[in-house]
Parts: sequence; structure tokens; C-alpha cells
Amino acid sequence: MFQFSLSFLLVPLVAYFLGSIPFGLVLAKLFGGTDVRKKGSGNIGATNVARVVSPLAGILTLIFDVAKGAAAVLLAERLSNDSATSMTIAAVAALVGHCFPVWLKFKGGKGVATAAGVFLVLSPPAFLGAVILFLLVVIVWRYVSLGSISAAAAMPLLMYFLWARHHAPPLAITFGAMAAALLIIYKHRGNLQRLLEGVEPKFSFSKNKDAE
Repeated sequence: MFQFSLSFLLVPLVAYFLGSIPFGLVLAKLFGGTDVRKKGSGNIGATNVARVVSPLAGILTLIFDVAKGAAAVLLAERLSNDSATSMTIAAVAALVGHCFPVWLKFKGGKGVATAAGVFLVLSPPAFLGAVILFLLVVIVWRYVSLGSISAAAAMPLLMYFLWARHHAPPLAITFGAMAAALLIIYKHRGNLQRLLEGVEPKFSFSKNKDAE
């Protein structure tokens, strides 16, 4: 009982700090010697890093941000003997860490890549469905932000229908997916406003354009 309680307390804490590692900021300084928070959109995510620094730096940011989300859930899975509740708590904690990192005065990224890592572990079919939806939206409309919002909004439904054949996910997973979706959409509120106004920049690797 004590061991379970200890891991139940440690998992969200460790997951938060994993999620809070600002890989975009670190890689932008390594590759371009610049503070990505002061360029483009000011976001530390892969899209802004790719535009401001280089596509390679953006790809590496994406990989590491996905990896930290996946690592948080895998850690919870190991320590809790596959507890859906513990894994969901770790998932949300990692996402909160990325969006509100203590190291950056709680001003972090928008959580898309970290959420991708989280759901890759929780439900690979749902993850694949979200990636397909994201790519379709970006290819058709060329808005990374719209693709991210669409994938996030669809994730609770994808998790529900693709969790397991003829089985709905545990309630913890359902509510966790909804919480993640709402947080990501909230972090994109500026993008939503620009989309409504018709001034949201379209996808491009050009450094002369504003980033997501």
C-alpha cells in the first residue's frame, strides 16, 4: 500500500518535470544561438523552431517533445502495473508541464507534440487516426494550427472508438483525453482568433513569415 501510494504521488511529479523540459528552446540555442521565444510566434514548439532556426532543429524538437510525453506514460505504466488511472494522470501532468513549465515562468508550448507521445503509448490506433486527420487538414488548408486543433478535438472520440475492439476505454482515459483536448485548444486560442479574422499565417518553412 505504501509503495503504491508513493508511486501514485511520484509519477505525476516526475511526469510534470519530464514534460517541462523545453527542448525547443535548448535546440534553438544549440542550432541557431537564438532565443526562439523572441522570434516568430514566440512559441517553443517544433513549428516555430523549424521556421526560425532550421527544419532539422524543428524535427528534433518534435521528436524530443513526443518522446518526453511517451516516457512519462511508460514510466507510469511500469510503476503502476498498467493502471489506466496512473497512466492518465502522468499523461495530463506531462502535458501541463510542457504548456506551463516552471523553468520558463509557466509560459510553455502548445502541447501538440507532447500529447502525440502520450497518445502514442495509450492508444496507437487513436494516435494514427489523429496524425492522419492532422496531415489532411494541413495539406488541404495549410494551417498547422488548424490541424493541431482538429486532431486535439477529435482525440476523445478516437480514443473512445479505437481503444479496443468492442470495448470502450476506462473513464479515466476518456476524461484524460477530454482534458488534454481542452488544454491544447485553450493554448491555441490566439490561433483560433487569427483564423476567424483570416490573418493566421499558412504553413511555410520561410523565416520571413510569422510562425504558428
